Amino acid sequence: MTFEELGLRREVLKSLTELGFEAPTPIQEQAIPYLLGEDCDFVGLAQTGTGKTAAFGLPLINNIDNKARLPQGVIICPTRELCLQITKDLNVFAKYLDGNITAVYGGTDIRTQITNVKKGTSIVVATPGRLVDLINRKVVQLGQIKYVILDEADEMLNMGFKEDIDMILEQTPIDKNVWLFSATMPNEVARIARTYMTDPLEVSIGHKNQSNENIEHIYFSVKERDRYDAVKRLIDFNPTIYGLIFCRTKNETATVAMKLARDGYNAEPLHGDLTQAMRDRVMERFRSKELQILVATDVAARGLDINNITHVINYNLPDDIENYTHRSGRTARAGKTGQSLVLVNTRENVKIKAIERQMRMTFTQGQIPNPAEICEIQLKKLIDNTIATEVKEADIAPFMEQILDSFKDLSKEEVIKRFVSAEFNRFIEYYERAGDLNAAASKDDRERPERKTDRQSRAREEGKTRFFVNLGRRDGLNPGAMVRIICDATGLNSKALGRIDIMTSFSFIEADDEHTQKILKHVDGYEFEGHKVSIEVTAPGQGGGDRGERKFSKGPGSKRGPGSFGGAKKPGFDRKPGFEKKGGFEKKGGFDNKRSGGFDRDRSYGAKKNKY
Repeated sequence: MTFEELGLRREVLKSLTELGFEAPTPIQEQAIPYLLGEDCDFVGLAQTGTGKTAAFGLPLINNIDNKARLPQGVIICPTRELCLQITKDLNVFAKYLDGNITAVYGGTDIRTQITNVKKGTSIVVATPGRLVDLINRKVVQLGQIKYVILDEADEMLNMGFKEDIDMILEQTPIDKNVWLFSATMPNEVARIARTYMTDPLEVSIGHKNQSNENIEHIYFSVKERDRYDAVKRLIDFNPTIYGLIFCRTKNETATVAMKLARDGYNAEPLHGDLTQAMRDRVMERFRSKELQILVATDVAARGLDINNITHVINYNLPDDIENYTHRSGRTARAGKTGQSLVLVNTRENVKIKAIERQMRMTFTQGQIPNPAEICEIQLKKLIDNTIATEVKEADIAPFMEQILDSFKDLSKEEVIKRFVSAEFNRFIEYYERAGDLNAAASKDDRERPERKTDRQSRAREEGKTRFFVNLGRRDGLNPGAMVRIICDATGLNSKALGRIDIMTSFSFIEADDEHTQKILKHVDGYEFEGHKVSIEVTAPGQGGGDRGERKFSKGPGSKRGPGSFGGAKKPGFDRKPGFEKKGGFEKKGGFDNKRSGGFDRDRSYGAKKNKY
């Protein structure tokens, strides 16, 4: 099937021809004719990189009145990067139409966006928070909206935008069309479909929550302390890598990127603390391949639409399995192949099986390359680059006599050895004392993970302090959010954190003993989605499900009024006024094995249609 057969307007087809688009992808082939043909609600489930933007963008610009001054279509997406990417794509699709498409997103001057909206716009592309702000200011009016598109709906809900999405949808006319696109279909996404859609058509490319089959998934078992060295080996073993490294927190992202840059790798971070100008600069360098490695958080990397990414490296597994789908989907786009590499410690192997079950795919266990393998790869790269080097005959000719005279006492073989060694010696020197980074694990640990009794599983890990937090699932808290709260408030690395238990109305988290005072000082009072965090230390042997009385202490001089845990004081909670000071925060610096240098750095899909 071709785009001409889908029924698109002549002006839109002209734009697609200039872009070189010939045949629609499976999701486009299934979605576009239906969305063009009738007023309808629609659910499209497909992996990242399968062409979802064109699947909803082409019928949207085809259907609306492009000369309207009030918006007829609104597209809601989770991040400013995705917001800008969608706006850019729609402007290209609508090149020969007179419509005005406006992007509104946080992190930049709202006054400019207000001016742009007031000039008149037919389509608004927005992040939830900024759109709510503009609605409350009565700048964006949704009374004439005909189409609402929710892109990356699962990720928006993971990021805590449920209330914002509900508020926006309630402001739109009852007879609007709602088109929902998502890579996965968790319960909250299904709730939106039930609440705001009428008999929607579902088109699923592959199975729900299924990974792109063009991606090879490989996991490596390493010791916790060897994660960074293992990442360097994976990069060195793939000298032509053009990839993303995913970390859990902003602090970890900045640290890994800084270490890589100091060790000579062409890498920069992308996280929420960067200004919009800095983010734009980093993304421009990465898109142009001036930058070879981008180290990013899950949130910052949402919406990156970059082709030819060869590898995704998971420095840590994400807290939510659905996030692994989004991470790995950054590679193998537009029918290409790619690899998703995962570093796990020996206790995390069970998580690999959980991902396999939910995503209906299989991981291969890999081995971190040994020094000899890396040196062989790097030597071949050096030789290939030397052979491919362009010789500027006219420029070098005046110096050839001197050069040949300098080498006259050396044989051809000796000259080659010296030229190769000049670049290659640093790899030899770096890896000559390097050992095996593959962690020794039970050969059966994936098939038969060790089972612990309730008492063992709830026991406090040695060297850890267990904290009580007053927020839980009903407050929008999940393990990933808990890690972000602690790390962002204190500047600690996620390695300092341990077991996390999220209950309905409260939670528990463990952290290294030495950081107790820092966590109590900086996390208490931290704002999370409109809630004030209150944190206390649990008494030894208590908290997280043990029977009997739970006891807490909050530190010397602490004051707390009734209800600070989200309600009145609960029976059975005897909170002590003090705690035992457990050392200080030991800051570690420096790098082991620091080195300089670095490197130069169709399968058809089945479609399924179901009625809700």
